[in-house]
Amino acid sequence: MTVLDWPLWAQIVFAYVVIQRLAELVYANANTRRLLSEGGQEHGARHYPLFIILHGGWLISIALFAVPETQPSLFLLNAFIASQTFRFWTLASIGRWWTTRIISAPHFPRVKKGPYRFIKHPNYALVIVEIALLPLLLGAPAMAITFSVLNAALLWWRIRVENAVLVERQS
Repeated sequence: MTVLDWPLWAQIVFAYVVIQRLAELVYANANTRRLLSEGGQEHGARHYPLFIILHGGWLISIALFAVPETQPSLFLLNAFIASQTFRFWTLASIGRWWTTRIISAPHFPRVKKGPYRFIKHPNYALVIVEIALLPLLLGAPAMAITFSVLNAALLWWRIRVENAVLVERQS
């Protein structure tokens, strides 16, 4: 079964995620260039390619091996919609500071609004949910488990780097 054989609802959800991820990369790269020009430095660059491989492999694996049901699980679909609402809130809250890389400088402020008031790394919490939720919604539970474990290992590394960097920032 290919993506083109999937029910329309599944094709729409998957296409949305792919387009959203590509749009985020464009936004993140523009922010990265600007932050570097403002004196920011990249930290943890060694692990960044692993995230590209992980997220790319996640989407490719779903496209190749998922077998969605004719009708979606309403619980999982609503959880996915809620996660996207949280995504927009998180990105709107961090705004110009959001990148897919760790770019920091002592004169950059720490974002403390929106979900950042309650959770230190809301975008990572969201990605944890998405990495599991999308494959479950699209009929690929083994991928949900596999990529959740791989993502947890990478996030453990990345959050340690990011927490060390955030210490240098203004309050």
